[in-house]
Amino acid sequence: MDEILQNFLSKAEHRFNAEEKNFLSSAAEYTQSTHGDRKRASGEPAFYHDVRVAEILLELGMDLESILAGLLHDTTVDRVSGFSPVPNSAQESSNKPDSGGQPQSSTAQNPNKVPSPQGKSGRTRKEKDAGALNSLLAAPDPHIEELYGKETALIVAGVNRLSSVRAKNKSVHAAETMRKMLFALTSDIRVILVKLADKLDSMRTLKYLPEERQKEIATECIDIYAPLADRLGISWLKDELEDLSLKSLNREVFDQIKDIVNVRKDARQEFLKKVTERILSSAAKEEIEVEVSARAKHFYSIYQKMRKRGKSPEELYDLLGIRIICKSINECYSLLGLVHRLWKPIDGRFKDYIAMPKSNGYQSLHTTVLAYGGQLLEIQIRTREMHLVAEYGVASHWLYKKGTTSELPQLEDLPIINKLKQWNQFIAEGDSYLEEIKRELLRDSIFVFTPKGDVIELPAGSTPIDFAFAIHSDVGGHCLGAKVNGTIASLDSELQNTQIVDIITSPNAKPNLNWLKIAHTSKARSKIRQLLVQTGQAVAIDKHIVAARKSEKAPAESPQARPHAQDRAQAEAQRGRDEGFPSVVEFHSLKPGLVLRSEKAGVSVGGMRNMMIRIAGCCKPVTGDRIVGYVSRGRGIIVHREDCRSLMSIADFDERRIDVKWEDEAINTTARYRVTTKKTVDIFSEIESTVRKCSGRLKEGKLGERGDGTLSGFFILEVDSHEDLRRVAKALRTLPSILSIEEETL
Repeated sequence: MDEILQNFLSKAEHRFNAEEKNFLSSAAEYTQSTHGDRKRASGEPAFYHDVRVAEILLELGMDLESILAGLLHDTTVDRVSGFSPVPNSAQESSNKPDSGGQPQSSTAQNPNKVPSPQGKSGRTRKEKDAGALNSLLAAPDPHIEELYGKETALIVAGVNRLSSVRAKNKSVHAAETMRKMLFALTSDIRVILVKLADKLDSMRTLKYLPEERQKEIATECIDIYAPLADRLGISWLKDELEDLSLKSLNREVFDQIKDIVNVRKDARQEFLKKVTERILSSAAKEEIEVEVSARAKHFYSIYQKMRKRGKSPEELYDLLGIRIICKSINECYSLLGLVHRLWKPIDGRFKDYIAMPKSNGYQSLHTTVLAYGGQLLEIQIRTREMHLVAEYGVASHWLYKKGTTSELPQLEDLPIINKLKQWNQFIAEGDSYLEEIKRELLRDSIFVFTPKGDVIELPAGSTPIDFAFAIHSDVGGHCLGAKVNGTIASLDSELQNTQIVDIITSPNAKPNLNWLKIAHTSKARSKIRQLLVQTGQAVAIDKHIVAARKSEKAPAESPQARPHAQDRAQAEAQRGRDEGFPSVVEFHSLKPGLVLRSEKAGVSVGGMRNMMIRIAGCCKPVTGDRIVGYVSRGRGIIVHREDCRSLMSIADFDERRIDVKWEDEAINTTARYRVTTKKTVDIFSEIESTVRKCSGRLKEGKLGERGDGTLSGFFILEVDSHEDLRRVAKALRTLPSILSIEEETL
């Protein structure tokens, strides 16, 4: 027997009973016989790879079926390709055969099943588990099924299915691989764990392949497999995949980091020894028993710090880490206080993942301190159980069961599994699929709170819109605004860890196209698309506004388009009446329009900019007026003059009041004119056209009929300079329709 196989079986000695070890030995012989004399690129026998994959799964603490699948995952391809028939040796058990040639064991009546420690002959899982596996792949290898059970055969078939993706376009190949990976994750997660073990061993022997092929595999690994290992919580596997990928993709940087780490090795070990001894002695004085381990960060994490900070390895100082293992959660927090008494903590670097676990179950206290000689030191504090989950992630659920095979751990309710199901449900089809899933996989998480104290996990960079849809689709679909830590915040503001977010909703509020630019999560973006499709009119209006905003200076409307401008004016007027104000604007252009970004209007809302506001039609405040904001129901923030009489009729004004002010740095010049004009249907279109030709923007206006058959009223325009204002005024005075015009003091 080959030495590599002997070593594997020796490592499995303490995990499985004699009957289960017979199956492992039989599967190893089956694999060796099936591969025959086939060699890998390294020149070693092909079956060595399968044994090493099984060893990795053994290290992960996986169940018997998973380890058997690791041994057998390459055999179907070789057998179907004609490398070897079903080996005779694999059809024999190490148990002594009876007169009928069947093994004498608890499975004698049904040799096609892996033995169950509970002694349930012919069944290794509940019917519902078999049904879930059947949905993954309907045609498992009949030879593997006959010899090692249907469950093992289905896992092998699932791994083969992941390996069968073929596409000429690399992005299509990657997207389809990811799609199948997510499907497997939500069907039987063991398929992915076998595939990750397969990928890890392949990366360890990558140097024997042509350079171009090495880079293709390493790129796929860093884009798909390492992030998946991270999301599943298997940190050591993720770290090694990342380091091996970096070594292949950027060998120069890898060697540079390696040299720096090696040069500092002696000094680093002395420093970490000093820190460790100080923690142990201080904990002993508090009568707290702990384990302390020290480490340097893995190469890829150092590389990420280099890129993020724009520094070389020599300029990075927070490359060291300490891990403290305690017996209880209370001791974890006691140790945190002890560490902060020993060394000064760095502000903003503390994270409590015990109170707020990650979706993959990860729990730990993280802090960074300024230790001896000003050296930055990252410290993680956790219990033994937390450490098991931190290192092995979802695989730790098998470790807890100590390798038994009678019952698949109930993983359906794990937050990470539910999150993965959501990704597959909401991520868009087509070219954007891979980009969206990578955005979900690669981003760090933040934890924010609802007003009731519920914790919501979101990807870093998320906005109140993402939060709203994470609460419920109806909340997101009727989101009007948000309060963050009790203060009104814009919908595109980036949420930070531990903030309390309160979503303001209205039955009249609807998404618009701009939300797709603001939203980050796949769920929010998917739901926004659905709602935009359902409200076709809203989509059309939004497209019109987006098109209008592409140019800072919109062209003058053609005569054929003027009636539409009048229709818009009437529609805006009706919307103003619906808001409940006694007097409304009779005209309002789409650019900048009733709905404005606060910086466009030169208004700061609650000390923030980039808010969606409306200038009230009842009092028409202009630059210099004392103003106040009102958070309306479904219409955004309405800006009024402080002395506006309409405010007295708003019952909940005090509750919905918000501070607003004119921006001192506003560069726009605004002017209001009193005019008398002839009675013509398209007078506003004529005025608007003239203003635009002079690089101005007509903001609003109102004209009423007088007894002599003329129209009288005012309009407000905006220009970028006093020179433009003079040009506009001169041009307006030349219009035959305008009988008189004079500028009013603002």
